[in-house]
Amino acid sequence: MDSTLPAVAEELLKEIKKAFQETSHVPDDLLLGLKFVFGPSAVPALDLVDQRSVTRVMSPSGRTAYQVLGSSGKLYTCYSSCHFCTCPAFGFTVLQKSESLLCKHILAVYLSQAMGACQELSVSEEQLTSILLAEEEDGG
Repeated sequence: MDSTLPAVAEELLKEIKKAFQETSHVPDDLLLGLKFVFGPSAVPALDLVDQRSVTRVMSPSGRTAYQVLGSSGKLYTCYSSCHFCTCPAFGFTVLQKSESLLCKHILAVYLSQAMGACQELSVSEEQLTSILLAEEEDGG
């Protein structure tokens, strides 16, 4: 199965990126679209972007994951390639109940990418493996 967002969501994120590159802000109509498409995750995700809570973690081999410091102070690992977050809200609201496309953390990752607001952290292969395994142990 293809792990892409619905076309309307992909297009909206592209428009946000384009607008931000041209004007350094997101117009109101796109913010309304964000709220319409992503529902209650939109505003908290924008808050996370404003707080620069998203970090892109990269290893020398090119493996990448994102860490988002949630509003609760907990660090969540997000995988943009498969639209997955380790937070409880993602498991419940997105996977179990199918009430939302994404949680606020993964949406914050996409918005940070669009707005160039990701922190960058280079780590060794071993460090990235430890980050990924720590999440697995926490969740399992």
